[in-house]
Amino acid sequence: MNTPETDATLRRVLTEAKVIAVVGLSQNTARPSYGVAAFLQSRGYRIVPVNPGLAGGTLLGETVYADLASIPAEIAVDMVDIFRAPEAVPGIVAEALAQLQHLRVIWMQIGVAHAGAAAEARAAGLTVIEDRCPKIEIPRLGL
Repeated sequence: MNTPETDATLRRVLTEAKVIAVVGLSQNTARPSYGVAAFLQSRGYRIVPVNPGLAGGTLLGETVYADLASIPAEIAVDMVDIFRAPEAVPGIVAEALAQLQHLRVIWMQIGVAHAGAAAEARAAGLTVIEDRCPKIEIPRLGL
C-alpha cells in the first residue's frame, strides 16, 4: 500500500505541523500509537489524544478527548494522525473537515489507507499522507 508522497511533501508536512490529534491513541505503552505519540511529543509537537474509552483522562500529560468534535476550538489542530482501521477513516475525515478549522493534514498510519476519504480530504484542500509513519519519516528525512 505504499503511496507516492514525495520527500518534499513529507518534509513540508512534518516541518509545518505543530498540533497533532492522534486518533486511536492507546494508553498501552507497547502499542504503536503510544510510541509514535510519545516520539512526536519528544520532538516538540503538541499531541491531542483522541480515544472515546479514555475521554476525560490524560495521556502523555494531555487531556484525552472522545472525538475530534470534542477538542476545544482554541486548540489549533493542524494534523490528524489516524491509528484506526481503514473502514473508520471516512467518518474521521468527515468529522475532521467539519470540526477542525486549522486542519491542513490527514495522516494515515502504516496499514491505513482509504481512497475515498483521501480524495474527499484532498478536494477540501488538505494534504493527505497514507500508509506511512512520522516516527519513521522524521529520522529518515533528517528532521
